[in-house]
This record gives sequence, C-alpha cells and structure tokens, in this order.
Amino acid sequence: MADAAWEGDWETAERYVSAAGEDWDERWARLELLQHVAREDDAWLEAWHAAEPGNCDAATLRASLMVHRAWEVRGSGYAHEVLSSDMDRFRAMLPAAIEEAQRAALLDPANPGPWVVMITAARGAKYRRARFKPLWEELVARAPHHYEGHWQALQYWCAKWYGSDRRMMRFARQTVRKAPPGSPLAGIYLHALNELTERHLVVAMPFTPLTRKTLKQVAASFEQVPPDDERLPALRHLLAHYMLQSMLYTAALEQFRLIGPWCGAQPWFKYEHAAIAFEIARATAVKRSRTRPVSNPPVYGMSR
Repeated sequence: MADAAWEGDWETAERYVSAAGEDWDERWARLELLQHVAREDDAWLEAWHAAEPGNCDAATLRASLMVHRAWEVRGSGYAHEVLSSDMDRFRAMLPAAIEEAQRAALLDPANPGPWVVMITAARGAKYRRARFKPLWEELVARAPHHYEGHWQALQYWCAKWYGSDRRMMRFARQTVRKAPPGSPLAGIYLHALNELTERHLVVAMPFTPLTRKTLKQVAASFEQVPPDDERLPALRHLLAHYMLQSMLYTAALEQFRLIGPWCGAQPWFKYEHAAIAFEIARATAVKRSRTRPVSNPPVYGMSR
C-alpha cells in the first residue's frame, strides 16, 4: 500500500482507508500510516484530493499533514525552549490546517477524523477552554472512545498546555472508567502518569491508594483487549513500570510475564542501557513478589 502511494496510486490508498469502515480507531491508524508516506512526498495525496475533492479522508489527511508540518517547525521542546521565530511560524500555519479540517468535517458529518485534527491543532492555536470543549464534544458525539482523540485531549489538559496536573489526572481516570471492553483506551491513564514523570523530571513518584486502584482497573481492562492489538505491548511496559513503582509487585510481575523478554519501549528509553533497566525491573518484581521466576530466554528487542 505504501509503495503504491509513493508511486502515485492514490486509488489504492483510498481503498485502504475506506476498508476500515466505521472502525474509527482503525481508520485513523490507516490515515496516520499514509501521513508518514505523504510527509516524504505528497504528490499522490494532492492528486487524490484533486480527483475526489469531496472525499473526507483525503481532506482529513491533508489537514493532519498540515498540522504535523507545523509541529515540525515548532519541534518537541517546551515552549521556553522554542525560538520565538519558530513559534510564530508554527502558530501562523495552524489556522489553515484547522480550516481544512473544518471543510473535511462537512464532507462526512459522521466521520470523527476531522475533529481529531482540530483537537490536535487547538492547543497550538492557543484555543482556550471555551473554544476547545465544543470540539471535544463534537468528537465524542461521533466516536466516544476514540483512542487518538483522547490522547490529544490529554495533552490539552496537561499543565504544560491549558490544564493542570489535577485536570489531566481527572480526565485520565474518567477515561479508564468509560473504556469499553476490547479497547485499550484505559491506557490513556498510563500516558498521564508518564507525562507527570517526564515533566517533573523524577524517576519515581509517590503513589496513592487511588493510583493503585486505578492501575488495577487498567490491568483488568487490558485483559479484554485482543492480544494482537498493536498498542497493547507498549502499554503493558508502562503498566508494569508504574505497578512496580506503586509496590504492586505481583501485579507488575504478571504484566512482565505477558510482555515476555522484550524491551525498547517506554519507560526504558530514559535509561542509558534499556535492556539492563528492563531486566532489573523484572527481577525486582520477581524478588518483591516472592514468586518463583519463570525462565525466559535472554532475547532482547524492540517492543512489539
């Protein structure tokens, strides 16, 4: 499919996206894959849009690509780390992306994709809460459990943008409660914990009974997620890590067993030797849980 797009065959790309039907998470994942292709060469995307100006997916993809190109100008640093000239260019690029997403939304009113783009752009465009909330309401009206939409909203509600630690964690706990069976949506809570850890530059944080309870809820939710869900392994790495920090040693060990002998995901990236950090964490879970270890071959690789 990617090769076909690079060769200008936008019809294959169109069929690839539309085949996802109303599985909105899958549809978005396919758009994201195509976006990576378009970042290298978007001639096929422009040909698709020209041939089918009424296609919501093509318009959504164009809008999303515009947002990501703006973010490339800004970079991933905190606001005080970004040159004022780059920040000005970044913010000047976003209104056109939002307008493109708004046009896409009119092409297929049931499709949540354009609203995910708008939510992504909203924090960069300095939307205050009164402007952000209607966008969020439009998204969840179409796809109440959209994973990427919730991740982008979590970013909006974190302290480095337009929320606070308390607002972000409240949003994350609400997401755990409403996660439907079979969805990894409860993993948004783990991203919130990771945001706290990275922003406060701490290796370990104090964990409350509420945190431990919520981590157990996340684990229970993951039990219902199909094991072949691509998002699940990386989320289990975070879950095992935070369970270990919260002294839920037996529960952490169970996550390590489900992960298998794989490392290379967050949170191990923060260490100089990710494989060693992973092994130490797993060994700690074994020791503290007082459970006989299950032998695994010492195979290391990127998380699946």
